[in-house]
Amino acid sequence: MNKPLRRIAIFCGLLVLALLIRDNWLQYLKADELRTATDNRRVAIERYAAPRGDIIVDGEPITGSVETKAGDYKYKRTYKNGPMWAPVTGYSSQAFDSTQLEKINDGILTGNDDRLFFRNTLDMLTGKPKQGGNVVTTLNSAAQKAAYSGLKNQGGKGAVVALEPSTGKILALASYPSYDPSSFAGSRDDDAAAWSKLQKKSDASDPMLNRALRETYPPGSTFKVVTAAAALENGKYSSADQKTDSPLPWVMPGTQTELKNEGNIPCKDATMRVALQYSCNTVFGKIGADLGNEKMLDEAKKFGFDEEQFTPIRANASVFSKNMNDSQTALSSIGQFNTAATPLQMAMVASAVANDGKLMKPYMVDSLQSNLDPVEKFEPEEMNQPLSPSNAQILQSMMETVVKDGTGKNAQINGVTVGGKTGTAQHGVENSENPYAWFLSYAKLPDHSSPVAVAVVIEDDNAVRDDISGGGLAAPIAKSVMEAVINSKK
Repeated sequence: MNKPLRRIAIFCGLLVLALLIRDNWLQYLKADELRTATDNRRVAIERYAAPRGDIIVDGEPITGSVETKAGDYKYKRTYKNGPMWAPVTGYSSQAFDSTQLEKINDGILTGNDDRLFFRNTLDMLTGKPKQGGNVVTTLNSAAQKAAYSGLKNQGGKGAVVALEPSTGKILALASYPSYDPSSFAGSRDDDAAAWSKLQKKSDASDPMLNRALRETYPPGSTFKVVTAAAALENGKYSSADQKTDSPLPWVMPGTQTELKNEGNIPCKDATMRVALQYSCNTVFGKIGADLGNEKMLDEAKKFGFDEEQFTPIRANASVFSKNMNDSQTALSSIGQFNTAATPLQMAMVASAVANDGKLMKPYMVDSLQSNLDPVEKFEPEEMNQPLSPSNAQILQSMMETVVKDGTGKNAQINGVTVGGKTGTAQHGVENSENPYAWFLSYAKLPDHSSPVAVAVVIEDDNAVRDDISGGGLAAPIAKSVMEAVINSKK
């Protein structure tokens, strides 16, 4: 072979080798990445080629699937009471992807999860059509309805979270205003207008914001429950009825500023029980300053502050700052300054107190199913122990006084022991905006079991400022949610 032909042959051989290497790289090394790439239209076509499995509450589906009339996608998602359940389900849209449980459990719901391989293989051999698995939640439909209806009837914005203290199961997770995931579940041609309307930045109501998990608010006086826990756990006070060292007026350390109380209330050297009953800023602000930033931060972290929670839907981290001076710590210890919390976080606080000091990890998925057969079962998991059992019982007695004789009377339930704490949290520059109304509570039955703990927050920009209070706006909603849970267990 002459030299030019030999060079051409070598060059062609190298081209063939490069082609083989490229082909094997695509088929083996990049196969999974290409198969699941969002730009691969076949992925989306396959996702909607069969009915999705369902998200289940109390044994009943709150989702469904219907055949579409045109296009490549054969089925689209439907939702029952979509706005009520949207903070739980999220959405699944042919055009706009998916979120929350729909996104996290997409493999199970579409039937593409590797754990369904043997069932899918068997169905293929027997000629059965492919079908997705189900996501069984911990939610209580009566509690969710009470939470959502309460928020809707209130007319402002807000959120409710209810937990089962002994397990951490999420029983209700409501956010208002909300949206209907069905309105944009189809193609872009059909549903772009509905989607665009929800995306408008000028809409201050922000209906797609999951306020229960993704919004942090100043918790106001509800945070005094955490401060009381810190006082007990650090040995500053040993009982609910021991007098505190709380002068009036009290000037915050390093300042010439008095910390004020709301109205003429008996806060001078008050016991912690009386201080929580009347919500004394001076008592709990001074406790925070006396304990110091480090001890207050440590107790807040035991309740879950300063870290994201996964339910499995991600919840924003609540905040109690470090490196604060004593006056800043005092303000933070009454739920102001930099302190911020999600409704989930404050429900966790109430839940831990009700559960004799043990905080269970909050979760909303009970199991994953395939043809009603379990694929995965989720079990309760202890998260932390913010309080000893004895100190938790002291704090319970204080919170029960708040509902029996204090600012939380609107949460009273006949035949049930209710503990609670109200909060009216300032916000805006120099407290210029309407405050947030908070209430956290738990219910205890005659057998001493605690089936539910609840946190409610209300934002009402249109309310008369003097009419806004946790006991007036939020406590009645918490009561209705607690009653719904209690009645569902009868």
